[in-house]
Amino acid sequence: MEQREFAVEAEDAGQRIDRFLAGEDTGLSRSALQDLIAGGHVLANGQPAAKNRRLKPGDTILVEIPDAAPIEAVAQQIPLDIVYEDPHLLVVNKPKGMVVHPAPGNPDGTLVNALLWHCRGSLSGIGGEIRPGIVHRIDKDTSGLLVVAKDDATHIGLSRQMAEHSVQRTYQTVVYGGFAQDQGFVEGAIGRSRTDRKKMAAYPVGEPHAKYAYTGWRVLERMGPFTLLECRLKTGRTHQIRVHMASIGHPVAGDPVYGPRSCIASLHGQCLHAKTLGFIHPITGEQLSFDSPLPDYFVRFLDAARRGRT
Repeated sequence: MEQREFAVEAEDAGQRIDRFLAGEDTGLSRSALQDLIAGGHVLANGQPAAKNRRLKPGDTILVEIPDAAPIEAVAQQIPLDIVYEDPHLLVVNKPKGMVVHPAPGNPDGTLVNALLWHCRGSLSGIGGEIRPGIVHRIDKDTSGLLVVAKDDATHIGLSRQMAEHSVQRTYQTVVYGGFAQDQGFVEGAIGRSRTDRKKMAAYPVGEPHAKYAYTGWRVLERMGPFTLLECRLKTGRTHQIRVHMASIGHPVAGDPVYGPRSCIASLHGQCLHAKTLGFIHPITGEQLSFDSPLPDYFVRFLDAARRGRT
C-alpha cells in the first residue's frame, strides 16, 4: 500500500477534503479520492476523515492508496491491421476506439490482447506483463500507426530513438478556428492539471511537475470554422496535440476533454490520426517509413466540413 502525506496551508483552509486532495499530486480522480475517503483510507491528523470535513491550517492529511488489483493480459483473437512485420517488430494501424493496453475499466479487447494472440507471446518484456512490446502509445480515440517490439533489443533501440526525438511522426487533425499563418509551433511543458487529475495541462517551460513538449503545425486546408492541420511531434507527452492545440485556442474537433462543451458527438472522440511513422530499424539499420490513409470517420467529417454541414 502506498501512502502520501499532505500539509494544509493557510490558503487551503475551509476547503472540503476531497476538493483539496483533487488539487494535489495524487494521480487520482476526485471520485476515486471520495471512494478512498468513504473506505477509511484518508486520515486527518491520524483519524479517518469524514467526506464533508472542512480543513484547518496545520492539518496533516494521510492518503492510503491500496495496491491495484492485478490485471492479466490474455491473448484474444482480435483482427489487426498490420502494415509491416518482420521477426523483430511490427507496425500496426490502430483503429479509433481501441485501447492500447489493459487498464482498470478496459481489462481486455485491447491492442495488447490482440498482439498476444497474433505474436503467440513473442513480444518484448520490457513493458511488463500488461504492456508487452509497447514502445509508445496513442489515445483510445486516436487512430493510426504504432510500432511494436517483438524482442528486448528492438525495444531498447526504438525507445532510444524516441528519447532522442529522432522518430518521425506526423498526425493530421481537424481543429476549431482559422489561422492567419500557414505554419507555426507550440512549445512549452505538459503536466497533470492541478484542478482536474484526469486531464493534462500546458505550463511554461521549467514548471517542476511538467515535461518539455514541442508540437509543430502546418495548415493543410481551411474549411470555414475548421482547419485541417498536419502536426509534427518532437516529443510524445500524454494528450500532447490535444493539449497544445487547446492551449492556443484551437481545440481538436470532437475532443470531449479539451474541446468546447458542445462536443461534436458524431465523431465519437477527437478527430486525430497518426498518419506517418518513420524510424531506423534497430537491428538491420534500415530506414523505415510508413503512411496510413485517413480512416473513414475522418474523411466523412472532412467532407461535411467542406460543405459546411458539420
